[in-house]
Amino acid sequence: MTVLLAILVWALALALSVGGGAWLTARLLAHVDKADASHRPADDGASPTPPVGAAPARDGVDSPRVRAVLRGGMWIGALERLAVTGCILVGFTPGIAVVVAVKGLGRFPQLRDDPAASERFVIGSLASLVWAAATGFAGLGLLHLVWG
Repeated sequence: MTVLLAILVWALALALSVGGGAWLTARLLAHVDKADASHRPADDGASPTPPVGAAPARDGVDSPRVRAVLRGGMWIGALERLAVTGCILVGFTPGIAVVVAVKGLGRFPQLRDDPAASERFVIGSLASLVWAAATGFAGLGLLHLVWG
């Protein structure tokens, strides 16, 4: 019975990590974009034209252009949360550093010259990591209760 209960805790922790983290991260990015929009200057047409290749001034972290730059981010975030929560549940917390390093190095080309994409990446990654860690440690606590 305890093995079945442990499997249930694992499944619940991983599912909550992936699903709940996706919801939380999306809500947070939308909130940040909405808050930033209230502080952006209005585009009255009087401002100079930005240089070719520059991000538009009104581009927020949740804009379609930034989402396109960081395409695949939802899948990468889900895999990140799965890996982080799994590392915590098996007791291999150094694996979290590997996950963060791989993600950062893989996204570096897109982030180097795009401040809005960089901001989205940092906010989304931190929210995702905090959620995954909290879920992983909660699951680990439940596993300790199950196994005594």
